[in-house]
Amino acid sequence: MQNKFIKFTVVVFAIVLVYLTFRHNNKKNILPLTKSWEKAVPHQEIPEGLTSLSAKQCGTCHQKHYQEWQLSTHAHAWTDLQFQAELKKESSPFMCINCHIPLQNQQEFIITGLIDGDIYQPVKEKNIHFDRDLQQEGINCASCHVRNNVIIGPTGTKKAPHKTVKNTEFLSEKLCISCHNAVAVITPTLACSFETGDEWKEGPYFKEKNCVSCHMEPVQRPIVEGAEKRLSHLHYFAGSGIPKFDTVETKMLNGLAFYPSTLKTSYAVQDELIFKLKLKNEHAGHKVPTGDPERFFNITFELKNKSGETLSKKTERIGEQWQWYPTAKKLDDNNLLPNEERTFIFSHLVEEKGNLRLSVIITKNRLNKESADYNQLKGNYPLFITVFNEQYDVIVK
Repeated sequence: MQNKFIKFTVVVFAIVLVYLTFRHNNKKNILPLTKSWEKAVPHQEIPEGLTSLSAKQCGTCHQKHYQEWQLSTHAHAWTDLQFQAELKKESSPFMCINCHIPLQNQQEFIITGLIDGDIYQPVKEKNIHFDRDLQQEGINCASCHVRNNVIIGPTGTKKAPHKTVKNTEFLSEKLCISCHNAVAVITPTLACSFETGDEWKEGPYFKEKNCVSCHMEPVQRPIVEGAEKRLSHLHYFAGSGIPKFDTVETKMLNGLAFYPSTLKTSYAVQDELIFKLKLKNEHAGHKVPTGDPERFFNITFELKNKSGETLSKKTERIGEQWQWYPTAKKLDDNNLLPNEERTFIFSHLVEEKGNLRLSVIITKNRLNKESADYNQLKGNYPLFITVFNEQYDVIVK
């Protein structure tokens, strides 16, 4: 009897020990979110006088603003095919969505902390206020204009059907930079390198011009149909000009100015054909290109004879070069600083008589074809736009 009791006691003790060990090993050390880009804009109630936070409802009154926003890349920040491809990768951390759908209302889960501070172990809870239609609008009107359940505007008008408070400081470049200056090494192979804000602060226009000055052109117009004209701003958020879909028009704000040299129309055999093209970052207060480190310009010179055969071809590149594996690091950066100019030279020794044509083409590229193929981006996702395209005809006698 005593032996049975001892055996029973040993078994119970073993079970308790296993349970305590399991509980200890599974105890979660949850650390809070500390960085601004780890957090979404907290849940926003619909301001009084409205029935939705959607841009579409805003557009019922603010028609021009809504039409302009539809042509912006902000409107496609969530549906962007490249972004969606990146999200599907195992290496994609949770916080990337916070710039593409900033409102907690747009997010399916609420992140409350990180297990052991690990970005790949976020503590999630289902968002009972998740609005899938709102999610599809990406960066919409409410992303910038709704906080604490009221509309934030530049005047704080009392005439609107919704409560509006004036806060020009909030609507300044500080709001833009909260997303357009995200710089962090997330993991050894994952870095966020969007430095437009820092580039502007280090440039010649700091405190003279800001994001709003250039990317939201001022205009005198009625805020709603029938109202008096007053100072407003265009909401295209003109930028790279590379549309997210080939069926969508996007407004471009080009920082580059082009200064091509003149080319003689007649050459003799053994003459050297020389063409110079000066590019200047004349219009941007930040580097060109800026933002996504995969963006670049290609400057291509191609000389052909009358039969269409290529006699000489040369391509120059402006942009960053990155290594992503085994560690993420920038290898090179020849982006143009504000007001910086650079001259590209094409030369060719003419060796035969006939008619020649020199083509000079500059493309602004979102990413290269290899990256597009890797992300399985199809033909309806434009990889580049052409910003300069000139042909020069010469005769060799």
